[in-house]
Amino acid sequence: MEEPSLTADHTPAQAPLIFQWGIFPIVMGLSVLCSWWLMAGGMAPPLAILGPQFAAFAIVATFEHVYPYHVSWNKSRSDVSVDARHAVGIGILIVVITPPMIAIGVAMGGWLSDRFGVGLWPTEWPLLAQIALVLIVGELPGYWVHRWEHEKQALWRFHAVHHSAPRLYWLNAGRFHPIDSLLTFAPAYLLLVILGCGEVMLAYFGMIAAVHGIFQHANVQLRLGPLNWIFSMAELHRWHHSKTIVEANHNYGQTISIWDWVFGTRFLPSDRSPPEEIGIADLPAFPMTWWGQILSPFRWRQIKEASMTQSAVPESADPVSD
Repeated sequence: MEEPSLTADHTPAQAPLIFQWGIFPIVMGLSVLCSWWLMAGGMAPPLAILGPQFAAFAIVATFEHVYPYHVSWNKSRSDVSVDARHAVGIGILIVVITPPMIAIGVAMGGWLSDRFGVGLWPTEWPLLAQIALVLIVGELPGYWVHRWEHEKQALWRFHAVHHSAPRLYWLNAGRFHPIDSLLTFAPAYLLLVILGCGEVMLAYFGMIAAVHGIFQHANVQLRLGPLNWIFSMAELHRWHHSKTIVEANHNYGQTISIWDWVFGTRFLPSDRSPPEEIGIADLPAFPMTWWGQILSPFRWRQIKEASMTQSAVPESADPVSD
């Protein structure tokens, strides 16, 4: 079982077990319940999911300073403004991309429905069953995109922005290159809409992914136990940010871990804790400014050459392979 880190400056207060085990399921459960209540009251789904997300952000940001997992991760590395710009950019991207994805998906879904004579999405199922299904189905494209981003050099150069984070805390859940987010986000929504998934289910999918993402990167003492077989939570995701490639090339689930154990990429060793020092070991020259990271995929050769000069790492030690 993971223990919170001890540092020379400060020993973090040990969080009560009820907090460690309860913080995520309680916040996530209340987020879903609140969204349901607002939508049942007539609020438009895109608006109904905003309040629970902001509340989750505030809760995690607060408890990172009450029960931190690593004290050192609460110290700014001149990364807050960079992460904030990434988060805003991703929010704008989602707003812009969602309407065309829905329009295309509705057209394709209508064609399939006419062809087969039935609706493909089980709208008669209970709400929680539909939420479970939307997570399982919607996560499948994202799992493979994420995995290929670690395995293919052409894709890794976009995903490297996310792994450049020098620490894990709530705000770097949005540290993604826009093209990386587009590659992950668009296929998931397109598939769901083609299958006949309506606006309400898409709202739950987006809200749960957002709240989970904040907890996934949270610098908070939390435990999930058996729920780690369902959610790709912090205990799994901390290994995904390891500088050791064998450890990092696992746990690709954005929200759920089901596809990781189905395809054999789940990684949660019980004999040691995940590393406190994270990042990209072979790219010490990776830019740490927002504009530098936006342009990094198009300056990849220069970044690699500068990194090799800086660390004397041979070219064969590249973090991904074709």
